[in-house]
Amino acid sequence: MKQQGVHPENAEGTSDAGARPKPDVERDAVGKNDDVPEETHVSDEGHTGEVEGDEPLLPARVHRPSDLMRFVVGVLTIVVLLAVAAFAHGTTSGLEQDINKGTGQAPDLLIKIAGLASSIAILLVPVAFAIERLIKRDGLRIADGVLAAVLAHGVTLATDLWVARGAPHSIQEALTQPYPGDIHALTDPVHGYLAPVIAYMTAVGMSRRPRWRAVLWIVLLLDAFSMLVTGYTTPFSIILTVLIGWTVAYGTLYAVGSPNVRPTGQTLLAGLRHVGFHPVNAAREEVPDSENGDRGRRYFVTLEDGPPLDVTVVDREQQAQGFFYRAWRNLTLRGFATRSSLQSLRQALEQEALLAYAATAAGANTPKLIATSELGPDAVMLVYEHTDARTLDSLADEEITDGLLRNAWHQVQALQSRRIAHRRLAGDAILVDRSGDVILTELRGGEIAAGDLLLRMDIAQMITTLGLRVGAQRAVASAVGVLGPDAVAACLPMLQPIALTRSTRATLRKLARERAEREREAVLEGSRQAKEARLKEASEDARPALEKPDKKTVRAEQRAEKRAIDEALEEAREEDLLTQIRHEVLRIRPQAPVEPARLERVRPRTLISFIAGAIGAYFLLTQFTHIQFGTLFANAQWGWVLAAVLFSALSYVAAAMALLGFVPERVPFLRTVAAQVAGSFVKIVAPAAVGGVALNTRFLQRAGVRPGLAVASVGASQLFGLGCHILMLLAFGYLTGTEKTPSLSPSRTVIAGLLTVAVLVLVVTSVPLLRKFVATRVRSLFAGVVPRMLDVLQRPQKLVTGIGGMLLLTGCFVMCLDASIRAFGDQTTSLSIASVAVVFLAGNALGSAAPTPGGVGAVEATLTVGLIAVGLPKEVAAPAVLLFRLLTLWLPVLPGWLAFNHLTRKGAL
Repeated sequence: MKQQGVHPENAEGTSDAGARPKPDVERDAVGKNDDVPEETHVSDEGHTGEVEGDEPLLPARVHRPSDLMRFVVGVLTIVVLLAVAAFAHGTTSGLEQDINKGTGQAPDLLIKIAGLASSIAILLVPVAFAIERLIKRDGLRIADGVLAAVLAHGVTLATDLWVARGAPHSIQEALTQPYPGDIHALTDPVHGYLAPVIAYMTAVGMSRRPRWRAVLWIVLLLDAFSMLVTGYTTPFSIILTVLIGWTVAYGTLYAVGSPNVRPTGQTLLAGLRHVGFHPVNAAREEVPDSENGDRGRRYFVTLEDGPPLDVTVVDREQQAQGFFYRAWRNLTLRGFATRSSLQSLRQALEQEALLAYAATAAGANTPKLIATSELGPDAVMLVYEHTDARTLDSLADEEITDGLLRNAWHQVQALQSRRIAHRRLAGDAILVDRSGDVILTELRGGEIAAGDLLLRMDIAQMITTLGLRVGAQRAVASAVGVLGPDAVAACLPMLQPIALTRSTRATLRKLARERAEREREAVLEGSRQAKEARLKEASEDARPALEKPDKKTVRAEQRAEKRAIDEALEEAREEDLLTQIRHEVLRIRPQAPVEPARLERVRPRTLISFIAGAIGAYFLLTQFTHIQFGTLFANAQWGWVLAAVLFSALSYVAAAMALLGFVPERVPFLRTVAAQVAGSFVKIVAPAAVGGVALNTRFLQRAGVRPGLAVASVGASQLFGLGCHILMLLAFGYLTGTEKTPSLSPSRTVIAGLLTVAVLVLVVTSVPLLRKFVATRVRSLFAGVVPRMLDVLQRPQKLVTGIGGMLLLTGCFVMCLDASIRAFGDQTTSLSIASVAVVFLAGNALGSAAPTPGGVGAVEATLTVGLIAVGLPKEVAAPAVLLFRLLTLWLPVLPGWLAFNHLTRKGAL
């Protein structure tokens, strides 16, 4: 077997090692291994070696994300193919005619020979490949292939049955045609023998064996040609057959897992001997997880005749780690996405080798790559000269001197001078050796010939990494001293969390939580000191114990307490690191651009909103298709429409009452009503459960309520509203179940709902991760809400206002929906108030949970389905829901926008 690698050069600059003798094997820059069986990676050739900290017991099978991605792509392609067949009938028929016309001129002898050869080969090739695999003792792959073939055959049978009995006529015409010699029979939509063969050959891994892959494609092309010419199939049938076999194969591989062929430490030692080294032992190094989880396994290798080595082994399983994160970054970010999500081992090997050589040529201090090689078809190794150094994260603060900072920036400058982007200048990628020299590692995710965007991102990342250790002032000063003020100022638009590494973002979030906790403690301390000062003044004034202070005195004391808390908060307020870095740079270059660059192509919220909105729009369109809106609105009862408008308008007054009932401070009522109207505009641009909370919190803060108390007031209102919502849903559901029965037993739906809630509670409390998540959220909520509720309970009038507002708010929406139903129905189609209330409460709950702005799509679908389920005709339910949403969501947008702008100008928002 032939193994090639980089020629190991004599190590220079090492005091304890002589020149390593040159091996007799000729080695190239990158090792090659053509069509090497898995089980013969590298032979040990009788040598022995010790491996310390070798791989633990590995799972027999691994689930590769790449298999899942290929399965998803196959399913989507099948859906697209069927959609084309269903809606592009002219295209499919024209394609069939062109192919029949072109193949009709083929000689009959050629057709017969091709058909006979393909029929024999289609059976012999899988058998021959199975024999070859069994000889190589690779029975697991054969078992995977047989399972995939069985499943593919089952899918073809199901597809044939669906096309024959349930598929649209256009799909039947695209996938079938009259059987030659019998016009009353049709050809098979999917070939039951061809799809299993494709699934089998794909599952056993033929894609990594060029010779077998070429034989398979020749056989498939001959078989397709013979069937098309003789009229036994259609082009779409051939394509669908190939897609089914390919998709089922990768679905099977992901479901059952692929055989784990990860090389062990002994395989590594044998591989090193194959490229000319003489290892004595190898020690597995424990390293933290990398940015994308594909850092590889590190080994410290001792040689018989030279200095030690650092060896990185990367296999297919590690290469697949971080796949979904990289895919998401590539989808959502513009211009600087991470490396290819489906990068092969060969590509990874070549990229890291290229970057290592380019960085060395640029003069940067990086580990010297001296050999690369494949360890069979499923792993590669990269051999570096050993670097005795520590990471920047492991250094003590006093060890990070200004000289070390300048040295680090000189290494970055060397890369930038040759337009090499590192892409991951985190603390664990920056090493410092015994002499204090900085060494840059983890170049695997970098890029050569990088654009200005990536180069500026490297500077922003490096400043942030150093700022986390030495502060913003020293980090910026060291960068300006080496790169110059213009280069540092140009990175300010990149100084945002999304442009930084995942580990850096996590560190910044942790610091933000600690900063918020310190501010909270400062506020509590300020409040405590203000109360102690007030009590001290009262005792000095010798105020009678039974004398009640007047309102003027109380207000003065409250203002003094608020002023003390604000001063404490102002003293405790700290700027985050990124803001500090911006200020330091602006002191040097006041004209530097500060507006953050738009790096996101699409935001997660936008993507989810678009998908949910599309689903909701599709559902509504299907519901409205058969409704004659002209006739319906002509017969509408406009008196009930006016009543629905009045109930919708009254809901804003009720919302203001529900909010002010949990705010002990004095807040203008009419301005609060205007804020609730402004919330109608905010609901369109943010999810319903988020926009209203943010707006009310901001409004209370502007009205003079302290930030912490404003959040607590809104939280108390939301918490109490949730409880009322659940109680009313249960109560109305109970009444709905007893409407048509003489007994007071609840309906089965209510019982099922209670049991479902009980099961969910048991699941949450039994799973430690879920229990911790819920407990943390509830604890943080009650930390501010409970004291606020105690303040409200001391004022019964406020509590009555809040509860009454919540009940009135729900009643207004229920009556608005009921009036909308009566506007398009009659006496025979009317529903009870209890049934309407249950439908509204369920739809409102789902709308609050939906990530779409205003619950668009989710609320309409839930209300329509709910009204139909309780007995309302679809012809009445659909327009009633449309009118209800028009009055409560869409028409208030313009008044909400006017109120939002008015309150913003007045400083109330």
